Amino acid sequence: MLVALVICATSGALVLGAIWGIYGRFSARLEGFLVAFAGGALIVSVMLELLQPASEKAVLWAVLGSFGSGAVAFTLVDLWIDRKVGEDSGGGLLAAIIMDGVPENLALGVVLISVEPVGALALSASIFLSNLPEAAGGAKEMRDAGWKSHKVLMLWLFTAALLSGAAVVGYLALASATQGTLALIQSFAAGAVVASLATEVFPKAYREDHELAGIAVALGVALAFALHQIA
Repeated sequence: MLVALVICATSGALVLGAIWGIYGRFSARLEGFLVAFAGGALIVSVMLELLQPASEKAVLWAVLGSFGSGAVAFTLVDLWIDRKVGEDSGGGLLAAIIMDGVPENLALGVVLISVEPVGALALSASIFLSNLPEAAGGAKEMRDAGWKSHKVLMLWLFTAALLSGAAVVGYLALASATQGTLALIQSFAAGAVVASLATEVFPKAYREDHELAGIAVALGVALAFALHQIA
């Protein structure tokens, strides 16, 4: 039951965000604040739910190597997307969400195998907070670029289903994997997420709300840290 709720919550944020972006009306500053807040929360979860557990299951050099590989892989794909799709088309942000979302959700499924319920909820809450404004921004950019609203929504529904599938695969297929394998997947996902924060999330947040972006990040970090301390 917990697994289903966590997966629905994290992937459902993409659908809710897309609906918000297509049909809602919100200021750029509010969007920037929420994106910065979500990025801050995700920093804590990356460290405490992905990297730290990975370092306890595998040797440090392997964890760091996988972490770096995740960052490099995301960066290369992100550069290709910017050149082929367009950085500001909405498609780039969608592809970025898929690129870091697949290993992120694989790792979420892995975490659900052994983590305490409160820890799983803390990680899923951070992913939810990150996915919601990112999906809203991407869907809004697609709509503004001339995409039909129903096509934008269908694309984000497909993305949500894809990431849900990744979480299910992580939970079911990797349940019997070795601790070392799980550690490499977690650290690779952590690298991809960190790279996406640096190239997609925080720059966007600063462009939209440069006055309060730093405070929003700090609030996100504080909330996520408090949730993990309670856990």
